[in-house]
Amino acid sequence: MLALIPLLVAIGSLIAGSVLGYLARQSIAKRQADTAEAKIDKLITEAKTQAQEIILKAKDKVVKALDEIKRETTRREEESRKTNQRLERKEETLDSKSVSLENQEKDLREKVEKVREIKSELEKLKEGEIVKLEEISNLSQEQAKREILGMVEEKNKEEIFARIQKMERYGKEELEKKAQDIMVTALQRYSSSQAAEVTTTTVGLPSDEIKGKIIGREGRNIRTLERLTGVEIIIDDTPETLIISGFDPVRRQIARMALEKLIKDGRIQPARIEEIVEKTKDELDVKIKEAGEAAAYDVGIVGLDPRLINLLGRLTFRTSYGQNVLLHSIESAHLAGMLAAELNADVTVVKKGALLHDIGKAVDHEIQGSHVEIGMKILQKFGVDKKVIDAMKSHHEDYPFETIEASIVQAAEAISAARPGARKENLENYLKRLEELEKIATGFEGVEKAYAIQAGREIRVFINPEKVDDLGAYKIAKEIAQEIEKELKYPGEIKVSVIRETRVIEYAR
Repeated sequence: MLALIPLLVAIGSLIAGSVLGYLARQSIAKRQADTAEAKIDKLITEAKTQAQEIILKAKDKVVKALDEIKRETTRREEESRKTNQRLERKEETLDSKSVSLENQEKDLREKVEKVREIKSELEKLKEGEIVKLEEISNLSQEQAKREILGMVEEKNKEEIFARIQKMERYGKEELEKKAQDIMVTALQRYSSSQAAEVTTTTVGLPSDEIKGKIIGREGRNIRTLERLTGVEIIIDDTPETLIISGFDPVRRQIARMALEKLIKDGRIQPARIEEIVEKTKDELDVKIKEAGEAAAYDVGIVGLDPRLINLLGRLTFRTSYGQNVLLHSIESAHLAGMLAAELNADVTVVKKGALLHDIGKAVDHEIQGSHVEIGMKILQKFGVDKKVIDAMKSHHEDYPFETIEASIVQAAEAISAARPGARKENLENYLKRLEELEKIATGFEGVEKAYAIQAGREIRVFINPEKVDDLGAYKIAKEIAQEIEKELKYPGEIKVSVIRETRVIEYAR
């Protein structure tokens, strides 16, 4: 029993402490709650005060905005009123002008009607007077006109003839002066160098010992080279030189380039020759294409068929009396373009015609016919405009001049070819070739005379119609052509024209 007393005392103390702690906590919590509520009340009061101030400021702004809107509305109403007044005044003015114009139009119509009536009366009077004059003179109006003109012409015939001659002389002088001015202007604007270029057929050798390597054992190297390039290689006693012979300038160029590479390489044998020739052909094809593209770009021509560009590039290796044909074509195109601009002709057509006028020379050694005819066929094949073909086909006067562009191309080609230094050829050799050409033609029986023209490109033969009939003329033309092919060496072809002219003369007594 005594042992339970301390325990009960401890339990009672614990309970009493808990009650006191709880009461203490409640008191502290109450004091803290009172403090938080006070803060919240204070914040709510401040918020209400600020809200009232904001509302008051907003009301002031709204009042000011309403006042501004009223003033703006009043101003715009005033402007609208003034605008309406101006429009009303303009309408009144337009109405008055419209009435005035209607009155004027009415007056004009009345005046026009009066003028027509007067004109009709005058025409009737005129016709009546003409009828009276015809009755008096016994001549119609046309007859009277012819009589008067005949009398005036007879009376002043000498004066009229003199005036016509004067006008013709003056017109001719002016035209010649204008033509000279145009030519001089074109030549001044295009003044390129005129260094003549000759395609060489010789290859220089470092020594005569290399000739043996080129020939090879039993001639197998030279035979291989000739077979692959299609040319003839001539090795004679000329020191350190060999000659490449062939009608195709491209083949000659391939052979020359291949020989130079083989000589530089030193390994000359059939397999190596085949390899070098193939590489050379590829290189030359690229150069030909680049040359054609450069020519077209230089002249300013676009849209040409790539195959036509390639043929144009082949002219790099073609010469005419020492003048490079591609450079000649480019120069002709520039000159033709300037002349066309001066004469208000089609510059594009003229430039194309001049640039392509000698395109047939790229293949004239492969295809039968003159370079003009070959060129026409090539341009037709590649779809070139007919205007361009008409412009280029007359540059040697083989065809009539159908357009002004054709005349310009012919003039530009002649200027380029005839410039001092543009072409060169030994005069004695030139005259000798022409003499030989005429001598061959005159050696046939029945030929009266023969003339070499077109710088030796054509021979015109006149035969005696009493000794040779039409069938004989055909035979003589063929025989002369065969004799020329056998006796002479020449580039391109020579046209043989046999003329049999029959004249019948009778006298009336």
